[in-house]
Amino acid sequence: MDLQAQIQLLIDNAPQDGITPQLITAIAPALQTVAQRLTHKQYYVLQGMDEQWVLTTLSNRTNPELEKRVVYAYPTLQDAFYSELRSSYSQLTAKPIGVIHVLFQLTAMEPVDSIVFFETSGVSGDTIEIPRFELQSLIQQVMTNYRNRVVPPDIA
Repeated sequence: MDLQAQIQLLIDNAPQDGITPQLITAIAPALQTVAQRLTHKQYYVLQGMDEQWVLTTLSNRTNPELEKRVVYAYPTLQDAFYSELRSSYSQLTAKPIGVIHVLFQLTAMEPVDSIVFFETSGVSGDTIEIPRFELQSLIQQVMTNYRNRVVPPDIA
């Protein structure tokens, strides 16, 4: 499914409260900008039995007190299935999720610092990390532009 169709699906599935679909439309350019940096239109994300995404805490090798929490997104089901995480937990499943939805979820996942996208099947070193703060910053820029268009500053 192409990026525009994924955004439309996100809008269609949003609460029809008159605000949320407009907000998704407003942040869509930010989501698309980041998604275009990635190779795939969908990724496989490991999930527990409760359908919560698997969160991995990484420690800095030289300074173990520095940690970050990441979600891994794999290009194929086989990559997710053969990941080190999957082999450690037999209760995990991997589901395909559109890249726009993955990025949209990142904005709301407070404990997550980044999503690490594996770009090439079978190659663990070919990754793109998208930090949540980077995506949120881009969304803030887009929202500022949106507000300026929708609610022009008082000229008087």
